[in-house]
Amino acid sequence: MRLSVIPLILAALVAVPRLVEAQAAFPRMTAVEPANGKAGDILNVTGENLGKDNVAQVFLTDGKNDFKVEVTEQADTSIKFKIPADIKPGRFSLMVLTTGSQPKLIEQPVKVTVE
Repeated sequence: MRLSVIPLILAALVAVPRLVEAQAAFPRMTAVEPANGKAGDILNVTGENLGKDNVAQVFLTDGKNDFKVEVTEQADTSIKFKIPADIKPGRFSLMVLTTGSQPKLIEQPVKVTVE
């Protein structure tokens, strides 16, 4: 009976650090100022876990097309980015590519209107 518990304890010790790592660095954007702009304008996004350790790239997406933006400044609670020159007017969501061994594209609840 006692020997059958050891594999369970070992499995738990291996799984817990991975779960903590996955949840500790989840990037979340909460607001963007200004909420609209033209190609070349710089916008400021605020949120949490937005630093270079958590966010590798930022995109604007309309659900069909993704446009990589140029990040001009990046900190844990904010990212400043430039609206790409080749983007057409419309309403876009922000999306981040996370860092780490298993990067993920995560669409954010923040929207931007490009004029």
